[in-house]
Amino acid sequence: MFWHADDPHILLTNAEAAAADRAAMAGGVDGLTLMENAGRRVAEEAWLRFRPLDVLLVAGPGNNGGDAHVAARWLKHFGCRVRLALFGAPERLRGDAARMLARLGEADIAVEPAADVFALARGAGMPRVDLVVDGLFGAGLSRPIDGEAARLVEAMNAIPAPRLAIDIPSGVSGDDGQVAGMAVRADLTVTFARAKRGHLLMPGRLYCGEVRVVDIGISDEAIVRSGARAIENHPDWWRTFWPPLDPAGNKYRRGSAVVVGGRPPMLGAARMSARAALRTGAGLVTLAIPREGWAVEAGALEAVMVQPFASPDELAEWLTDPRRNAIAFGPGAGRDEWTRRIVADLLALARPLVLDADALSAFAEDPAELFTQLHGGVVLTPHMGEFARLFPDLAKIPDKAERTLRAAERSGATVLLKGPDTVVADPSGGIVIDKADVPHLATAGAGDVLAGIILGLLAQGMPLLPAAAAGQWLLKSAASRFGRGMVATDLIKALPAVLGEPQEATSGA
Repeated sequence: MFWHADDPHILLTNAEAAAADRAAMAGGVDGLTLMENAGRRVAEEAWLRFRPLDVLLVAGPGNNGGDAHVAARWLKHFGCRVRLALFGAPERLRGDAARMLARLGEADIAVEPAADVFALARGAGMPRVDLVVDGLFGAGLSRPIDGEAARLVEAMNAIPAPRLAIDIPSGVSGDDGQVAGMAVRADLTVTFARAKRGHLLMPGRLYCGEVRVVDIGISDEAIVRSGARAIENHPDWWRTFWPPLDPAGNKYRRGSAVVVGGRPPMLGAARMSARAALRTGAGLVTLAIPREGWAVEAGALEAVMVQPFASPDELAEWLTDPRRNAIAFGPGAGRDEWTRRIVADLLALARPLVLDADALSAFAEDPAELFTQLHGGVVLTPHMGEFARLFPDLAKIPDKAERTLRAAERSGATVLLKGPDTVVADPSGGIVIDKADVPHLATAGAGDVLAGIILGLLAQGMPLLPAAAAGQWLLKSAASRFGRGMVATDLIKALPAVLGEPQEATSGA
C-alpha cells in the first residue's frame, strides 16, 4: 500500500468498522464506554453546530439507537428540551443499548413510541423542533427500509428542521453509499474514528451533508487491525511521492512525456492532454500526430513540440528513444484497427502508459485482446460508458469501489473510474475514493485534461496509484477555482496555481 494502515483518511466498510470496535474492546475499552463516548460527541457536535433548544431524537432497536439515548442525556445536560421517539418495543432492546435506555429514566427523559410522535407530525400537531437526530438504524441496516420504518423516515425528512445522522443516515449503505428505497437526508453526519466508504460514494454522499469524524476511544491500532484497504483521496498520504524539483536537473530529468494523438477532425482532445502534461511539470512534452493533422497542431501549440508520423511503424521507431519515458494515448484516436495497433505497440515498450477514451473503447468487441497485453505500468481512465464496454459483467456491481478493484485485478492495470465520485484501484488491493464535490467538472474535455495531468506526474517518476489519485485531486482543485461556465481549457490555465497546494495542504483541509 502507499499509505499507513492507521492514516486518518482511511475509509471503513461496515465489517471493518465492527472489527475496529472489537479490537478496541479487546484492548480494554468496553462497549458501554464506546457508546457513552459516541453519544456525548454526537451531542457536542449537535450543540456546537445548531445550538438547538428543542431536539427530537429517533432511536432504533440497535446500537445506533443506544448512541441516541446517550446523546439525549447530554443534550438535556446542555440545556436542551429533548424528546426521544423509540422505534420498537423497549423490552426488545439488548446489551449496551438496553442499559443506556434505562439511564434515560434516571435523567427524567420520557421515551415515547415513535409512531405516536410522528402521528402528531402528520396531523400538524408536532411541537417545536429545532433539530432532528437520526439514530434509527445507521450502518447496521442490512435491508431496504419499508413499512412503519419508511413512514418514520418520510416524517423525519418532512420536519422543517435540520437533521443530524448518527454514524450514517439511516437507509444509506456504509459499504457503498447505495440507497435501497429511501433514506434520511441529513445536514450533518457524525461518525466515529474513521469515515466509511458510503460517506463518499454516490448517492450516499448526497444524503450525508457535512461529515464530521470524531474520536470515541478507538485507537489507531484498532484501525490497523480492522484490515481496511480504502482511503480518501488527500495530499496527506500521496505528497510523499510528489516529484521534487532538482536544482541541478534538466528538462529530460523532469520527464519527457508523449501524447499520441488521433486523426482529423478529432484533434483538440490530445492537444489538451499535451498542454495539461506540460503544465503539470513534465520537462518536455511532445504531441505525436498523424501527418494529416500536423499543420493544425503545429500552428496551435508553442511549448509543446509536435512530431508527425506517417504510420504506426514510424511512430514505434521514433518512440525507441528511451528518454521518452511516459506516454498517453486515446483522446480523439478513433475506435478501429489503427488504434488497436498503436495500443499494442505502446504496450510493447513497457513504459508508464495512460490509456483513455478510444484507446479503451476500441477493444469493446474483445476486451481480452487488451487485457492480455497490459502490464503493471498502465493506468486506465474510463468513464462509466467506457468501463461497461471493457467490463460488462463488472459494470453491474452496485459498489463502485469493489467494481473498480475487480477491474484492476482482472486487467492487471491501475484503474481510475471517473464520475461524480471517482475511484482509483490497483491490482494489489489499494482503493482510493474521491468524493463528489465539484459538479461543474461535468464538461467535455475534462477527462482529456485528467489524462494529461496523470501523464505529467508519471513522466516525473510518480508511482501509478499516487499519480492517478493526485491527478484527480489537481483536476478538482483547478475546477474549484471556477463555477458555471468553466470549460476544460480553463483547467489547464489553473494548474500552475494549484500545483503548490499538495505541499501546503494539511490534514482535514
